[in-house]
Amino acid sequence: MKIVELWRYPVKSMAGERLDGARIDALGIEGDRVVHVEDARGRVVTARTHPQLLAHHAVLAPSGEPLVDGAPWTHPQARQSVAGIVGQGARLVRDETADRFDVLPLLVATDGAITQFGYDGRRLRPNIVVGDVEGLAERSWPGHCLRVGEVLIGVQDLRGRCVMTTFDPDTLAQDPKVLKRIVTEFGGELALNCHVIRGGEIRVGDTVELVTCREKMRAQQAGRVT
Repeated sequence: MKIVELWRYPVKSMAGERLDGARIDALGIEGDRVVHVEDARGRVVTARTHPQLLAHHAVLAPSGEPLVDGAPWTHPQARQSVAGIVGQGARLVRDETADRFDVLPLLVATDGAITQFGYDGRRLRPNIVVGDVEGLAERSWPGHCLRVGEVLIGVQDLRGRCVMTTFDPDTLAQDPKVLKRIVTEFGGELALNCHVIRGGEIRVGDTVELVTCREKMRAQQAGRVT
């Protein structure tokens, strides 16, 4: 197996950027989901309720600052864009804590499952896509680890999917049949919730091995992993 795609989403619920390589640590890919949208009452807003956020494109500048449609995330243009979708008083907020993730810091998908899914894999918003995987083999991976060179990724469980999968990543046209298919054919779950046991550099083309998590068990025994 090998890494065939890497993705980062500097602003939560906006379109992200495809990478050739990335550094990952305990909080996943560096720069991933470091900014989110809040409404006037301070509540985090996502594309589940405001899918037009997906029309905006976020990347990380060489300086490490997120850009929204080419402008710094702090620029009035970016603020006006989210206010036009969410309402007056909406704003972009920087958050680099673990709380910024809905589940775990990494979402791993496989080419075999995406093929079985039958739709554009971007609908799943993965961070890592592993290639040369047969069919739905990923469904047997929870409890194991993925080793990429010195990097070790723990696989916790399958990801429950939501309405965001129903929106075309290019046109935003909604197709409710997408989520219905996930529910009826995949039990509502596709791709894998993962965490980083040992970080480092990863690149597209790197070999991926499915291994027993002996190192994770040692870390748990030492009280370093929960």
